[in-house]
Amino acid sequence: MLLESELSQLVLVDYQTRLMPAIFEAPLVLANAMRLAQVAQLMQVPVWGTEQNPSKLGENPPELRALCQRTLAKMQFSGVEEGLGEWLRPPVKAPTGNARSLPKHLQKPSNTPTERSSIVIAGCEAHVCLMQTALHLLEDEFEVWVVTDACSSRTERNRDAAFDRLAGAGAELVTTEMVAFEWLRSAEVPQFKAVQALIK
Repeated sequence: MLLESELSQLVLVDYQTRLMPAIFEAPLVLANAMRLAQVAQLMQVPVWGTEQNPSKLGENPPELRALCQRTLAKMQFSGVEEGLGEWLRPPVKAPTGNARSLPKHLQKPSNTPTERSSIVIAGCEAHVCLMQTALHLLEDEFEVWVVTDACSSRTERNRDAAFDRLAGAGAELVTTEMVAFEWLRSAEVPQFKAVQALIK
């Protein structure tokens, strides 16, 4: 099973200015988060951010925030507990009128967009906010793809324990380049050169 850009959304969890100095391999992790967000923009994949207790931990870096459609300030460790799920799966609007009274060929075609049920997620700390958000998304029947090289914790051991638990719960573990090239699918698409430049 490969990722499809038209079915994907990207969630970036808590890359906050006062948290990142304590994070294992922070510069690499943040650089990969930026790459993911830039590739998502090129591929028209919605990007969402979260910030844990921003009054204490600061906001996400402005360049990352600028690539997010919205950023959720939260106190719960799981973004889903604070409404992220409603952003990822907005409530379906009830149809207006009595369409069933019309023959099929006279009914208006449905303009409901395809649900974007593949959630590509990355962030810090992997064993706390990232993991709890991802586990709740799995419970809510989203497909969850955890971008391992854009996730971290204060210690490598905690990060790796989170990956083990998430894989056991049904999340797919991927890398930034896997996501980028699966969203592209071909070297012939118009975005290929721009994405390749970001990866290099």
